[in-house]
Amino acid sequence: MVPEILFLKQEDVIKAGLLDMKMVMEETEKTFQMIGQGQVINPTKVRLGMPSEENWDSYCMSMPAYIGGDIDVAGFKWASESKANAQLEGVPYGIDIVILSDPKTVFPKAILDGTITTAMRTSATAGILAKYNALKGTKAACLVGAGVIGRTMIMAMMEAVPTLEEIHLVDLVVEKAQGLAKEFEGKIKVIPYTDVKEALQDTQLLVTETTARAPFVKKEWLLPNMTVIQMEGQSCEPDILLTADRVVLDNWSQMSHLKGILVNQLVEAGKLKREDIVELPEMVNGVAVRQNEDQFVYCGSAGVGSVDIMLANKFYENAKAMGIGTKLNLWDNPLWV
Repeated sequence: MVPEILFLKQEDVIKAGLLDMKMVMEETEKTFQMIGQGQVINPTKVRLGMPSEENWDSYCMSMPAYIGGDIDVAGFKWASESKANAQLEGVPYGIDIVILSDPKTVFPKAILDGTITTAMRTSATAGILAKYNALKGTKAACLVGAGVIGRTMIMAMMEAVPTLEEIHLVDLVVEKAQGLAKEFEGKIKVIPYTDVKEALQDTQLLVTETTARAPFVKKEWLLPNMTVIQMEGQSCEPDILLTADRVVLDNWSQMSHLKGILVNQLVEAGKLKREDIVELPEMVNGVAVRQNEDQFVYCGSAGVGSVDIMLANKFYENAKAMGIGTKLNLWDNPLWV
């Protein structure tokens, strides 16, 4: 038997539906629903920082998952980032791939570019967090970070919060925010800012998507019933989480153990326990809901590999139906079977 692998370069994945945020959010929500129903195995990601974990210049990270039920696929995402790439024109800061395997034979069946999938699924997860936790009638949101994920975050918030009328987009490089404001002109009003405190005025929802390694968002800048969604490890001061009426995390097991992020720091300091939080799969399955409009809600996510695998499998099935991609063989005749 000759295992056939479908290789999908980024352009193929785009043709297979990558930029359809509505579909991506539907698949993301389904993943969290299946996690809550015990149909997903999602081990904690493993990261290799180089030259060291504490002072990395680049890293590679393995994110394995198995999705059962009507999906029945195994795979892992190999996620990488490099500071050096930020200095290279036309090169992404992060470069990711996804490998899918048949869970019965373990034959690999697809290799896909996962770089833009990361941006789409990160923002889709934030979108699901907003769908279940944003104040009803939210009209203005503050998004911090106007990079690649800044673009997809605008897409996700437009989908998740239908009452949204304007976005205050913050970036230290104002030209980035101005570029996205122009890109979304006619779809939603995007107002560029360089100052977070100023941008937070008259907003009910805050989403951070930065590469910050130290906190910069202060609790006193926020409304008492605001929803904060932190999509990285360090942007929010600890008090924002510690004084929240409700803390919602995408995956407690992973975030409590992932070094270098706020949640892990608070767990290790004995200030945060499992009973203090609600997991997103619980909300998606109706086990927990936002209790009232007076709550201050903190949401956190470090990304779960099962969402990448769910999406990659969707793109793979779409690509097969469309007849796109390049077919590869793992071997002609396996040696020493």
